[in-house]
Parts: sequence; structure tokens; C-alpha cells
Amino acid sequence: MTLPKTPSLRLDGKRAVVTGAGRGIGLAAAAALADAGAQVTLVARTSSEIEVAASEIGGAAIAATLDVSDLAAVAAFFEAREPFHILVNNAGTNRPKPVWEVSEDDYDAVLDLNLKSAFFVAQACAKRLIAAGEAGSLIHMGSQMGHVGGPNRSLYCASKWALEGMNKAFALDLAPRGIRSNTIAPTFIETPLTKPFFEDAAFKASVLTKIKLGRIGTVEDLMGAILFLASDASALMTGTSLVVDGGWTAD
Repeated sequence: MTLPKTPSLRLDGKRAVVTGAGRGIGLAAAAALADAGAQVTLVARTSSEIEVAASEIGGAAIAATLDVSDLAAVAAFFEAREPFHILVNNAGTNRPKPVWEVSEDDYDAVLDLNLKSAFFVAQACAKRLIAAGEAGSLIHMGSQMGHVGGPNRSLYCASKWALEGMNKAFALDLAPRGIRSNTIAPTFIETPLTKPFFEDAAFKASVLTKIKLGRIGTVEDLMGAILFLASDASALMTGTSLVVDGGWTAD
């Protein structure tokens, strides 16, 4: 009898790029990919932050300063480098407000970064892979708010629901090229950006009533999902979403 062989989660010989990599989920993604053997390029606007992060990760980690809202710079960044086999499309923002308080500036800030920049970062990464005739995995950092609604989240939900649609269309366009596209949809994760919100006891309690496993998420909760989608273990997955929400959307 020949037993089937478990696909490897190792990423040796692969090149990966993570946007918004200086802290929080992006930093965790970079650390997970590097630990699995990938050569990881950490991208963010703040050079000092990613330089420290890349130094801490060590090995083949590289820091690259890039503002992903500068689309010309994004195109130049990918054109000047060898193709990346793995993209973690993580840079994003939020301006939580009730719908009647949302301004045009708020709209542009959230949709431009969460959707427009994400689109053109993924496009640039995919174009380099196509030109080189190489396969790859695009991982977009979505949200449970791309599957449900939430109070004070009209802009964030709009951007993350759009990201889910974008992801499915990317998957269909790119499948013949051997390039996969998937999202990860986390619940509330404690990061330097979100930690101040949880200091509001009422807000934290309201969140915990929805997370059925009874705790706020940590970046470590996402590292396995990132590694899974980056590796051959998910070789037949494209156009879908890994919802890491502690049961939020099951209710």
C-alpha cells in the first residue's frame, strides 16, 4: 500500500511580500512565512519600523519602504524585482463612524487604501508572475465585516465586501496561469491599532458576545491560516475565504 503524502507547509525557495508589515497582522504574516523558509520582503510607509521588524525576523527578511497608495511606485516596485510567489495584501485602515457622519474624505481614505491599493498591488504582483510564467498565491486580508454588517462600519464593510468580490474575479482570471487568490477574514484581532478600542469596556463586552469562543483574536490566530494559503497544503483552493472569526458569522 502506498500512503498519500501530506502536502508540505514549507516555503523554501519561495519569495514573499507582505504589505503593512511593520506591526500587527502584517508583522505576524512576515514572521510566519519566514519561519517556513520563504524569503520575505516587508513593505510599509515607515522605513524605521520595517527595518527593525526585518532585523528581528532575520535570515532572508528584507525591508522595503513603499507607500501602496502611490500606484506608480507600486508598479515600479514590482517591475524592478523578481516575481513574488506569495503576496499578503494586508495594508488597510478604518474610520469607524455612524453612516450619517461619514465624509467624502473618510470614504476616500478607507476605500482608496482597502480596495484600490489592494487591487493594484495584487495586479502588479500577478503581472510579474504571468510574465515569468510562474505560479503563485495571492492572500488578501479581508475581515468578517466582508461577510456581515456592523454598526459604525459602513465604509469598512463596503471595502471588505468589495475585496471579497475582487478576490473571486481575480481567482477566475488567474487560475489558468496557476495563480491562486484567496482571502482571510478575521474577527477583531488585538493589535497596536485596535488595542485602544478594547479599553472601552462596553465595546469589548459587545464584541465578546459575538465571538462565540469567548476571546478577542490574536495575530497568532492568523499565522496558521496565512501559512496554509501560502503553501501547497491549499493547492486546490482559490476564490474563497478562510473565516477566522471565533464563530461570529455562524450566528
